[in-house]
Amino acid sequence: MSSASPAELWDRLTGIQPAPEQWIIVLSGALALIAVVPNPIWRLSRNAVTIAHEGGHGLIALLTGRKLEGIRLHSDTSGLTVSRGRPTGIGMILTAAAGYTAPPLLGLGGAALLTAGRTTLLLWLATGLLLAMLMMIRNVYGVLTVVLTGAAFLLISWLAEPGVQAGFAATAVWFLLLGGVRPAFELQAKRRHGGASDSDADQLSRLTHVPAGLWLFLFHAVSLCSLIGGGRWLLGLR
Repeated sequence: MSSASPAELWDRLTGIQPAPEQWIIVLSGALALIAVVPNPIWRLSRNAVTIAHEGGHGLIALLTGRKLEGIRLHSDTSGLTVSRGRPTGIGMILTAAAGYTAPPLLGLGGAALLTAGRTTLLLWLATGLLLAMLMMIRNVYGVLTVVLTGAAFLLISWLAEPGVQAGFAATAVWFLLLGGVRPAFELQAKRRHGGASDSDADQLSRLTHVPAGLWLFLFHAVSLCSLIGGGRWLLGLR
């Protein structure tokens, strides 16, 4: 493949592509649902949600002026983001709240780009975010997970035909929208049985003196509203 000039790359990045056909949207939604609902598949696919979750913590930490020390992703689909700064205050609150809200909000943003015909921009933005996150990963499993995910986005965005790109992008968006809903319900179930005492909701409760249940309600509200809004955009509903 011949190398492209900077102008050609810019045109490719900012150009408008046809929105995916309706059958692609429906099929990709079904594939994403299969990746989220069955427990055996979810135990693997949840790694992608963890990437978005921890990436959300890390991004907001940086945007609020905190020093990001590093991110770890574990094979049990848990993760840890460590940042340095004031232990209280709005920066810490926003950082803690960003984890469970990041996947559905990223899905909502992806749905907006996809329906606006910005498939290439969507894929390249995702690749760029993954590359930036890779710089902050501090364990081998995390590096492997992010590299494989980023490589998939890079190869599809660079080598695949437009139809394949559209299908891949739609599946990724649906997955973030659908996969962003399940973790909040899992957290709710763990807390009901006395687990997850140091969850994001419990940390937020200690920071704000607002009951953890209300923070959990916020996670539910963001994920479900993002799914409804993003789903309507993808399906062409008004």
